[in-house]
Amino acid sequence: MPNWELRNCCDHDQKVFIACVAAFTVVILVLWRTFLLTPFKLITVFLHEASHAIACWLTCGKVEGIQVHANEGGVTQTRGGIYWVILPAGYLGSSFWGMALILASTNLLTAKIAAGGFIAALIVVLFLAKNWTLRGLCIGFIVFIAVIWLLQEKTTVHVLRYVILFIGVMNSLFSVYGILSSTFYMVYFLRIIKHLIPLISHY
Repeated sequence: MPNWELRNCCDHDQKVFIACVAAFTVVILVLWRTFLLTPFKLITVFLHEASHAIACWLTCGKVEGIQVHANEGGVTQTRGGIYWVILPAGYLGSSFWGMALILASTNLLTAKIAAGGFIAALIVVLFLAKNWTLRGLCIGFIVFIAVIWLLQEKTTVHVLRYVILFIGVMNSLFSVYGILSSTFYMVYFLRIIKHLIPLISHY
């Protein structure tokens, strides 16, 4: 297990970990607008929407359905709960899941636990899904992670930790991108309102 004391940094495992995070970050940024990342972008949308759902459940609301669309949008239909907790839970959840998966990837046991939890979450959401894009995404990633797990156990292809790390980095970058883009559009909208107010008041 990696030793994270800075005074002993950095051993071989730590260097590999840092290099992988850096490499995955570059790959994701370079391929961000390509179809190659589409399945992983959709899974980050899934975790974003799942975070809204969890916040709804934790505040005694009811989740009526979850949708993930092919255009990388998503909707979580809720009833009740505390709105101001549910609303920001999407990006906060993406940040949390990104951090959790990145940390889990540092050890094979925790990576297996993360993979198992991920499969369980996908199965739960499969029954809440309201469209076939999300159903297909859930089924596809259940099969994908199960295959990676079998390869880890039965062959010399040991990539489970790196798959979990990649999904973690993807979620972390997605949350930052989403927050920045939302902030940009909010500032742009407020500037438009600022210019419209004098015109409206004139009439």
